[in-house]
Amino acid sequence: MASCGGKATDETDVFTPRFDASGLIVAVTTDAETGQILMVAYMNEEALKRTLETKDVWYWSRSRQKLWRKGETSGHTQKLREILVDCDQDALEVRVDQTGAACHTGRRSCFYRRADGRGKLVFVDP
Repeated sequence: MASCGGKATDETDVFTPRFDASGLIVAVTTDAETGQILMVAYMNEEALKRTLETKDVWYWSRSRQKLWRKGETSGHTQKLREILVDCDQDALEVRVDQTGAACHTGRRSCFYRRADGRGKLVFVDP
């Protein structure tokens, strides 16, 4: 066992994702080619299982309280390349091939504004 964030960390090759009290795990979704962060969402055990089985990326919608496959209504799909897990297995990086926009605003990424330090947001991706 090694230390990560001050606590013992599993260094084995066993994938044991740590879901929170609500049964969710953070999924930071990135473009597999560029590394750009596209979005942050949550997965429950079923969404993670379906993603690994189908290679289509699934999430858990906290607002709608249901599973959803990225692109099922918009056509802006995500195909799984790989999933990386952090040191204590409570967060995922989901590397994808993105078709179309990842953000519901129609932008490539949900991260299109920068905080200017004075309480304002500056658009960095029009």
